[in-house]
Amino acid sequence: MNLKSFFKLVEIQTKVASLFPLLIGTLFTLHRYGRFDILVFLIFFVSLLCIDLATTAINNFMDYKKAIKKDGYNYEIHNAMVRDGISEKAALVTIITLLILGSFLGIILFLITDLVVLFVGILSFAIGVTYSYGPIPISRTPFGELFSGVVMGGLILFLTVYIQVFDTNIISADLSSLMLSLNVNLEEMLSIFFISLPLIFLISNIMLANNICDLDDDVINRRYTLPYYIGKKNSLLIYVLLNILPFIVVIIGVVFKILPVENYLVLIAAIPIYKNIKVFLSVQIKAETFIVAVKNLLVFGVLWAGSFIISFFV
Repeated sequence: MNLKSFFKLVEIQTKVASLFPLLIGTLFTLHRYGRFDILVFLIFFVSLLCIDLATTAINNFMDYKKAIKKDGYNYEIHNAMVRDGISEKAALVTIITLLILGSFLGIILFLITDLVVLFVGILSFAIGVTYSYGPIPISRTPFGELFSGVVMGGLILFLTVYIQVFDTNIISADLSSLMLSLNVNLEEMLSIFFISLPLIFLISNIMLANNICDLDDDVINRRYTLPYYIGKKNSLLIYVLLNILPFIVVIIGVVFKILPVENYLVLIAAIPIYKNIKVFLSVQIKAETFIVAVKNLLVFGVLWAGSFIISFFV
């Protein structure tokens, strides 16, 4: 397998969805707590990237194995195993290697920090694998959007913040004599959850756009995703709503002083996002318009990150 085929197998172009929670979480930590440990950051970044790449590779591998319809864009062009002739053995070796490396670095991160990182890491790992693998992978159910958004936009952002401030008692965990006790600072946890909402919405929307585009082929291949159950019309309404909610969250965040006033800069993103929404509503074709959902996350995330950076100088 060459590098180009590997990038296609892991869909490297979609990794922006996991990088933005990392970026925004880091900038929020600097803004709220004034902390940044580069070693901890790098260990977490590589571990996260490995698990994310493995999850995507598992998804492509399972689509290849379970495909019933073997013609059309999704199977012949979009799936790297078919397009580049990647063998099952090569795909499995790649997946296992990524999972081992990601898990190893995750254990190191736990040893540097505390039990909370271990528990949340195991939960994220389990969801990541079962998202694409198993008798009924999550991605083949109506819950794919929810889990992808919550894990990538929520849990990843939480871990990004927590690994930098684990010693400040946001959450304290104690395990002794098989008894687990937790103490949670609700104010700080609610702030972190609130900050994660825009990313949860936009990342969920990427999965929703993907499933809307694939609806006809998915039914043939027995993938019964959310658009199958609620219909394309309702799915498109949710798609529009999930693009609007991030702006509402930022406005509320600034009003209640959770976010710096400079975050209002992100409202500029409403213009290109509105144009992208119109493009997607006009036609839902994987090869042509799915990408606008990724662009919406990109433009919102870049402006949001930029506004944090401006706030530091101001």
